[in-house]
Amino acid sequence: MLLAAFLLALIAAVPVEASGTSSPSPLTIVAFGDSLTSGPRLTTSETYPALLQKKLQGAHLPFTVVNAGVTGDTTARALLRMDRALALNPQIVIIELGVNDGLRGVPVPQVRANLAKIIEASQAKGAQVLLCAMEALPLQGWQYTIDFHKMYDELAGKYNVELIPFLMNGVLGNPDLIGPDGVHPNAAGARVIADSIWEYLQPLAQQLATAPAGAPVHAGTGEPTRPDTR
Repeated sequence: MLLAAFLLALIAAVPVEASGTSSPSPLTIVAFGDSLTSGPRLTTSETYPALLQKKLQGAHLPFTVVNAGVTGDTTARALLRMDRALALNPQIVIIELGVNDGLRGVPVPQVRANLAKIIEASQAKGAQVLLCAMEALPLQGWQYTIDFHKMYDELAGKYNVELIPFLMNGVLGNPDLIGPDGVHPNAAGARVIADSIWEYLQPLAQQLATAPAGAPVHAGTGEPTRPDTR
């Protein structure tokens, strides 16, 4: 009798526990970029995607961050592998691309078109986009550098996505944050980059993790969009 009563008590308790404290569904963030994302000369745990994963865990946000960075990637090459990244059905895509195009002098309209396709593909899959602004050295002349800079603002405005300022601000030229090659961040620099992205990622991830299923979210504010009732 005591055993039967104990089992009945356990069975009765299960629905109450499940309805109130069920584990949240796992969500995915894809960090889609080049060497700033892949992290050459860094251990896996030192890369900014891994650091974002730790921040999400510390904030009890149920996301898995996938490092989809490929060293040396241009926007054109990244576009060719975009389908594989989106096959993960991410809720958020961090786009960090363009710097290698700038070094090669790829025409700005071509870079813009490639980035636009990547953003459009991400949004078509229902993902929120965080676009990381890149800069181009004046190797192709100052007008190229200016047009390259403006391109990210224009894309962010057109597609209504959050624009993260140039990730290497404060890192380039700082011997405490830059690696031996003078180009890529060291572990401390990667932490600065992760902190910069986290400022924009955290409110969006928080909203997505707590929003009702199917509720649209505006990436620019991390708040649910509201239907126009006018």
